[in-house]
Amino acid sequence: MTQAAFFVLTALADQPRHGYGILREVEELSEGAVQMRVGTLYGVLDRLTADELIVLDREEVQQGRLRRYYRLTDEGAAALDAEAERLAAGASAAKRRIAEGRRSPGSAPGTTGAPGTGHGLAGGLA
Repeated sequence: MTQAAFFVLTALADQPRHGYGILREVEELSEGAVQMRVGTLYGVLDRLTADELIVLDREEVQQGRLRRYYRLTDEGAAALDAEAERLAAGASAAKRRIAEGRRSPGSAPGTTGAPGTGHGLAGGLA
């Protein structure tokens, strides 16, 4: 699942929203890290609709413009939950490795240890 799709599903988790509302919510939820253009948003919405993760909830005319509201399906909620669990597990694994690396001598720059005993990027000696 793409980051954009994840945040669109998250934006729809609590209530149906229209396109502009989704854009604002995605930006807020991602703390500004994900800023989609309208064309990108509608591409994501089309894909999520085709995958039956979201559906058109209703259409309203406001100030002469048609607003389409989308909502999460049960399948979408399950997919979002599974992706959130996957991301949380990955973050947990990363935090464990970072903590282990801080405790291991020779694993971080500036620490002492026998040459070649640290964990290099390529797994070998430079």
